[in-house]
Amino acid sequence: MSKNRHNKIDYKKIVSIVLLLISQLIFSQENEKHLFILSGQSNMQLLRPNESFKPILNEEFGKKNVAVVKYALGSMPIRRWYKDWKPTSGDTPKAEPDLYDSLMVRVKEVIKKRKINPKNAASVTFIWMQGERDARKEFGEVYEKSLLGLYKQLSDDLGIKKMNLVIGRLSDCGLKKKGWPHWQMIRDIQVNIANSNKRFGWIDTDDLNTGVNRAGKNIVDNIHMTKEGYVIMGERFAKKAIEIIKLNK
Repeated sequence: MSKNRHNKIDYKKIVSIVLLLISQLIFSQENEKHLFILSGQSNMQLLRPNESFKPILNEEFGKKNVAVVKYALGSMPIRRWYKDWKPTSGDTPKAEPDLYDSLMVRVKEVIKKRKINPKNAASVTFIWMQGERDARKEFGEVYEKSLLGLYKQLSDDLGIKKMNLVIGRLSDCGLKKKGWPHWQMIRDIQVNIANSNKRFGWIDTDDLNTGVNRAGKNIVDNIHMTKEGYVIMGERFAKKAIEIIKLNK
């Protein structure tokens, strides 16, 4: 009798071990995935991730481990993303974060579809190409607070503390235009933010807006990039993101 009891199979223990192994496997698979969230105004809207951004990331991390979400809309100020945006004085204009809400709908769809838990992901990177509208409307004085606030807003909503940030610095387009006095201010803010944290970085776009655009027209120091410029911009975003991810392993 004692021998039979000794040899009795403990099915509950076996089931618990199997469940533990399955959970470890799922965690391991999640821990290999990299989520990239792209947003901003027209230059981000015109960027085609499949041209150069995703191929570089797929080569680095493996296609199955790369998830990319993009939502952008031209001519939009940062107050359309940042919920606590406020002008330097007065009550108007007000924050209207509908574009952020639309972005998050898409982020949640991809997270669900690709079975990604941001807390367990290998990395989450926010890529931001915006600022033209705020420069032209002279809201540069609140841009630094707004961009850092947007970064925290997104990381809090995803439930993570270690999110990467890559900023596409405004090009040289508005430097000589008299009606855009905050252009250089926002360029400087973007670089200063990028240099303030080892998880942050920025890319240069000054050389991407002179040449032939997608419509076949020659442009010089344009607000938008050339056909080749968008390809290069995607490459730079991907390479900078990879650099930051490796640095923070």
